[in-house]
Amino acid sequence: MGLAEIFLIGVGLSADAFAAAVCKGLSMKRLSVKNMLLIALFFGGFQALMPTIGYFLGIRFESLIVSVDHWIAFGLLSFIGGKMIFDVIFNKDSCDSSPESSGRLNMWELICLAAATSVDALAVGIGFAFLGADILHCAAIIGLTTFTLSAIGVLAGHKFGGKFRRQAYIAGGAILILIGVKILAEHLK
Repeated sequence: MGLAEIFLIGVGLSADAFAAAVCKGLSMKRLSVKNMLLIALFFGGFQALMPTIGYFLGIRFESLIVSVDHWIAFGLLSFIGGKMIFDVIFNKDSCDSSPESSGRLNMWELICLAAATSVDALAVGIGFAFLGADILHCAAIIGLTTFTLSAIGVLAGHKFGGKFRRQAYIAGGAILILIGVKILAEHLK
């Protein structure tokens, strides 16, 4: 798996974190660089941690399903991407855009939000185990991609509002599905 593919997976996985970061940016009366970086660190950190956990879970089961690993990676990526697109089309929830009364972040809320937006990365990590990917390399790229996009999301939310939330989810879902199709096509040759 090449750098471009890992980066695209990172972008796809970052879509929900980006949307959540946009929402956090919407709720800021004043943009705080410290808070922007803290939000990005939480989202990026969880997005790096979860595929690592998934990878080590996947290694334990590798010998049982090595002959169908490409189907598993395809299925997981397609399911996650499809769910992201489905959620956008059929669940039109909105960001909580009420301004925060202070410049402080609620750490418990941030932890829960970062964990919730990175659950799909756990499944991707399982797929990485079946593909024999270098998990430290993959997790670092995914984490840095999410960190960067989350920081941009906070800034964009603060500056422009939540206009692109739905498009971010759809693009992220489509990218994950396309990566799954590519993995399947490579193994079926």
